[in-house]
Amino acid sequence: MNELTTLNAYAPLLPEIVLACGAMLMLMFGAFAGERSANFVNGLSILILIVAGAAVVWLPGGKTTMFGGSFIIDDYARFLKLLAITGSAGALLLSLNFLTREKLQKFEYGALFLLSTLGMLMLISAGDLLALYLGLELMSLALYVVAASNRDSVKSTEAGLKYFVLGALSSGMLLYGASLIYGFTGTIGFAGIAKATMSGPNVGLIFGLVFLFAGFCFKISAVPFHMWTPDVYEGSPSPVTAFFASAPKVAGIAIFVRAAVTAFPGIVHEWQQIVVFVAIASMALGSFAAIGQRNLKRLLAYSSIGHMGFALVGLAAGTPEGVQGVLIYISIYVAMTLGSFAVVISMRRDGVMVENINDLAGLSRTHPTMAFFFGMLLFSLAGIPPLAGFFAKYYVFLAAIKAGLFTLAVLGVLASVVGAYYYLLIVKIMYFDEPVKGFEPMPMLLRLVLGVAGLANLLFFAYPAPLVGAATAAAKSLF
Repeated sequence: MNELTTLNAYAPLLPEIVLACGAMLMLMFGAFAGERSANFVNGLSILILIVAGAAVVWLPGGKTTMFGGSFIIDDYARFLKLLAITGSAGALLLSLNFLTREKLQKFEYGALFLLSTLGMLMLISAGDLLALYLGLELMSLALYVVAASNRDSVKSTEAGLKYFVLGALSSGMLLYGASLIYGFTGTIGFAGIAKATMSGPNVGLIFGLVFLFAGFCFKISAVPFHMWTPDVYEGSPSPVTAFFASAPKVAGIAIFVRAAVTAFPGIVHEWQQIVVFVAIASMALGSFAAIGQRNLKRLLAYSSIGHMGFALVGLAAGTPEGVQGVLIYISIYVAMTLGSFAVVISMRRDGVMVENINDLAGLSRTHPTMAFFFGMLLFSLAGIPPLAGFFAKYYVFLAAIKAGLFTLAVLGVLASVVGAYYYLLIVKIMYFDEPVKGFEPMPMLLRLVLGVAGLANLLFFAYPAPLVGAATAAAKSLF
């Protein structure tokens, strides 16, 4: 009976246990079977992610805290864990054909995805500063390795090194902020910090908050800690870039929102100013800096910086409606990103990957279905109704207006208009420019990801209730 009770007590950790055991098994199997097992290990890693996702769905409702409040499982955590696992599984699906064609099969690849996703799940459920840091580092260390996974490419090696050096710097800043917060509040638990901040702000606590938020901004590539993004996105293998652009962003946004809302409710006005500045700067830079880009991966890097700015508009509101807007935004963003990268990975001509936007010229005549779905995803990224991207922006801007942040909402709409230029430019190149030589046929797995992402964006307006309802319940569980 005691053993059964112990097992039940650890049941909320089932998704993390599945990923941890799965990663260890994949590493052991790969080490014994050698490199020839790479395809099998990477394929099995997707199955392990699906099992972990099923475990998240299976978790009972309500709020559970474990390890003295360090680990929190609530509707918010369940929603974002499922989204992070979806992003990881989608990126791994995009990898399978690519790794075979580029002869980059390594059995460690799938295991690193699993370990990074395990870190994301821990980060999403973090209830204190120590669990936050452990989750962040577990997620990041695996990301540094996969960025440099193409060891024969100077660009890939450079991307991994840049990401590692700047990531270490951001971790140091985050730790310094955490130590200041601990020093001025006497606790590392979010609940304890919240009690300490109810008496109002003090200078030391605000300094700690700024450094903590700097670490978060780096992880979601928000301005002014975005400098690594274009180079790392361009240099990493394309499926790895798809991974960076989706799942880790979910975990970064998740802890940003949880820490701000649950640990610092007594100094909302102070952190709101930081978030408003970061949101405006990210939206502006993402909109203007992408205009001159001709490399599609660099363009999508600046696009992701802008989209993180739009997502933070919801957090700046500091209300349940704002958090609901963030959750809807990041969910739709993951679908748009995975679909877009399915097209990027399909850009292969004469056995060579191409990344210039001019290589898409006349795509509507050489690959009409790919051009249609990619066009819809670009319209959605631009926020054009009635596609999902429009509703994503609608929810965050509406929350900002309700919170009285009119200037932020107006600047967000203007940035969105500017950003639409470079998305529409790609559509113009695909539909109106003279065709260049067509790409090689699109592999089935890439078609699957592009089709699912494209249809989800196209048909969201017809039945938004499941996502909106789940996001509303998740947001309420934080307050």
